Amino acid sequence: MKHLLSNKSARLFMLLGGFFVTNALVAEFIGVKIFAFEPTLGLPTLHWNLFGQSGSLMLTAGVLLWPVVFVMTDLINEYYGKKAVRFLSWMTAGLIAYAFIMVFGAIELVPADWWVNSAESRGVPDRQVAFANIFGQGLWIIAGSLIAFLIGQVVDAGIFHRLRKITGEKKLWLRATGSTFISQFIDSYVVLYVAFVLNPNENWSTELFIAIGSVNYAYKFVVAVILTPVIYLAHYIIDQYLGKELSEEIRMKARGEEEGNN
Repeated sequence: MKHLLSNKSARLFMLLGGFFVTNALVAEFIGVKIFAFEPTLGLPTLHWNLFGQSGSLMLTAGVLLWPVVFVMTDLINEYYGKKAVRFLSWMTAGLIAYAFIMVFGAIELVPADWWVNSAESRGVPDRQVAFANIFGQGLWIIAGSLIAFLIGQVVDAGIFHRLRKITGEKKLWLRATGSTFISQFIDSYVVLYVAFVLNPNENWSTELFIAIGSVNYAYKFVVAVILTPVIYLAHYIIDQYLGKELSEEIRMKARGEEEGNN
């Protein structure tokens, strides 16, 4: 263990991987909430009209963190390659599934009588019902989230790898934003389609599905552009931490392994 923790490359992978897993897991749990964009920023409602839907711009709370997940994906891909991204993606999917199993188990625990009504003065008449409704996302939502996550990660890593073959070590912004734009487009629609269109308990209309999916993707698109300088900053910090020689060695090794598998 001492040898592992003294290895800069291993410590960096654990740090990036831990941040990746944490953001993905939190995004899954907060994604059940649909929020109004303009009022959240203290702005007047735009009263937009998109695919027959009007009012405030609506987004799932999970979109706040998914751009960070895809930035982590690009950084891990840059230094450790597609295999590392694939490993973390499958591990994260498994941990998300495990987390939901634990939550469903907690929901089934018989609540203490005093606890059920203990927050009534704060507008929560039944804590057990509130707990079950907030944390107990339906199986359709969980399935949609996991499917979208895995597809998005596989697509992101694949496109990033192909763009790196074309650009070499140059144009990090193109690899990062290009792979993110396409993968987040897929992620934005797949999760909503499985969770709310195929789900017989929700019955979202096609117009509502496309409208919310489009707004979610537009947000991710804009944030991905805004975060591009952050990727360069993170790249610089990582290179300073690893040192030029070790940084190049790690990236060349990852690139060599990927080319050897093609």
